[in-house]
Amino acid sequence: MGKTLIIGASGQIGKMTTQLLLNDQQHVIALVRDKNKLSDLSSSYLDIIEQDLESDFSQAFDGCEQVIFAAGSGGSTGDDKTLLIDLWAATKAVNYAKQYGIKRLIMVSSIGADNPDAIQSDLKPYLVAKHMADEHLINSGLNYTIVRPGSLTDEDASLKITTQQPSERNEAKISRENVANALLQIANHSTNENSIFELFDGDKPITSL
Repeated sequence: MGKTLIIGASGQIGKMTTQLLLNDQQHVIALVRDKNKLSDLSSSYLDIIEQDLESDFSQAFDGCEQVIFAAGSGGSTGDDKTLLIDLWAATKAVNYAKQYGIKRLIMVSSIGADNPDAIQSDLKPYLVAKHMADEHLINSGLNYTIVRPGSLTDEDASLKITTQQPSERNEAKISRENVANALLQIANHSTNENSIFELFDGDKPITSL
């Protein structure tokens, strides 16, 4: 397995995924704005690149085989950062991946990104940004996997998931640890090309992805 670039490696899901890949002795390039946020990670398989996603971060792709885009503007920022990170940085990541011949890009999107008009809430700008980033990836010609998690929780990983949306909206959730383990499974074992699926806590083993 070649190097995996994780964009947003200091975020909650990104950091969990980074640790899981390192535990699996995978070589990780962690792209972060502040390397101090990964000061508690130590591994001979880890290289950290400090770069702002609002600038040119293309050099991080050099020598990598696959990319996981797990960056996000966060819930405490405004629509400007949603536009610059969740849409524009994701779009640039797709373009850089093409430039460097990346074999696969795994995009962490969101439930509702398929049809932002279906949800009337304060989340709509975020869902529109995710939708447009996903569409850019789909039309890029790259081999892709787009993961659309439900509402995120801080529960411990059950390692059990479903890709079928629950009938009850309050059950359409998934722990961040389960998302990270799903990304590990996809990065290391999934052979499905050009796939899009929603992801929730469920009763199927993550190895079924």
